[in-house]
Amino acid sequence: MRTLICLLLFTANPLPAQQPMVPERKLESLLLMPEPKAMRGAYSITLPNSQQTVFTCYRESTSAVSGVEPHSVDTFTKLGLSVESFTARAKIAADKRLLQLKPELIKGEDGRIAYAVYRGDSPLYATLLIAPSLPKIFAELFGREIWAVTPDRHSLYIFPAKEELLDEFAADLAERYTSDPFAASCEIFAIKAGADPKVIATFTGEVP
Repeated sequence: MRTLICLLLFTANPLPAQQPMVPERKLESLLLMPEPKAMRGAYSITLPNSQQTVFTCYRESTSAVSGVEPHSVDTFTKLGLSVESFTARAKIAADKRLLQLKPELIKGEDGRIAYAVYRGDSPLYATLLIAPSLPKIFAELFGREIWAVTPDRHSLYIFPAKEELLDEFAADLAERYTSDPFAASCEIFAIKAGADPKVIATFTGEVP
């Protein structure tokens, strides 16, 4: 009888089902991070017409305060890549991240979409600037050429190629750039499908 009671109790109170283990996300090692030219290192490149910005080979790191850090000689050597090969692969990696995200579409006073923005807590948003699919995503909305700005690592703004529109936001963008300890770029990048981003101006008044 006692055995039967124990079996009935066990059946009435089954062990809790085990939750499936969620694998940890692999840290990104192929990040091309825009940053002020004063941060230039051995693994940095510049884009056409850029005077204020470099793009440096970075990786995610759990020990870094910001979550990312530039590759050291040791970590870069272990990759077995040249800077050129790193750049090519970083673009592919940025495209994969881009295609998993949806931008906020911000309307102007006329009710039409004025610009779009990718933003969040991740320090990887600025790396989306080099994603090859970026101009294709916005071609129907903004036209064949878009203008992109990334004042800090946590945001990427996309505008149609209209100087008067971007001028409205220049002061706010400049404040974000100068006040953020992890500033990205003060330059405005013109982007077309099949071409690298090209600097056309700055939003801080500096000469590009």
